[in-house]
Amino acid sequence: MDERFKKILTESAKLFQKCGIRSVSMDDICREMGISKKTMYQYVESKADLIAKILEHSHEQHETAMDYKNRYDNLNAIDILLEVSKHVCEDMQRFNPSITFDLQKFYPEIFKTMLDKKKAFIFEKIKCNIERGIAEEIYRPDLDVDLVAQLYVQRLVDFHNPEFIASGNLSFEKVFRVMFENHIRGISNAKGVEYFEKQKQFLNDNI
Repeated sequence: MDERFKKILTESAKLFQKCGIRSVSMDDICREMGISKKTMYQYVESKADLIAKILEHSHEQHETAMDYKNRYDNLNAIDILLEVSKHVCEDMQRFNPSITFDLQKFYPEIFKTMLDKKKAFIFEKIKCNIERGIAEEIYRPDLDVDLVAQLYVQRLVDFHNPEFIASGNLSFEKVFRVMFENHIRGISNAKGVEYFEKQKQFLNDNI
């Protein structure tokens, strides 16, 4: 990717994150970055196109960070989830609920495309993790793998509903911590739960 384009995506995303999508115009972005609109429109067709490209770039970065096929070969399924959870929480700490609200209200098609990609990616990763844990004999062998993975994805989708968090005055980190631990305890056998208890300090230190 062109370095200037990458900078446009990164800086635009920061501005949207700080001020909200609706309140930031293309003029605002160009002024903030010190570039002309002519330069901006060499890379994107419109504000909607810019938003779509920002989300696509973010998703690609997320896929790279979550791709543990080779990076975590020496870890078991529970340790992989613990490692991946760090990246999820880092994302959540930067998350602004108003971004989701603006996307849903003003750019519903872009939001749906982004959410569908994210759901499909997470589903495959969780399914792979469950199958790995069963093979390693730390997850229960009687699990309905597809259903458990779908339920996990649905819980993450709920995080994109601002009302879900606001209704209980909860933080994303707290909700994720509880959901994450419940997920591991629910799918692990006795051996897996015992191992998780030993590793739990890792969770407390890093999430």
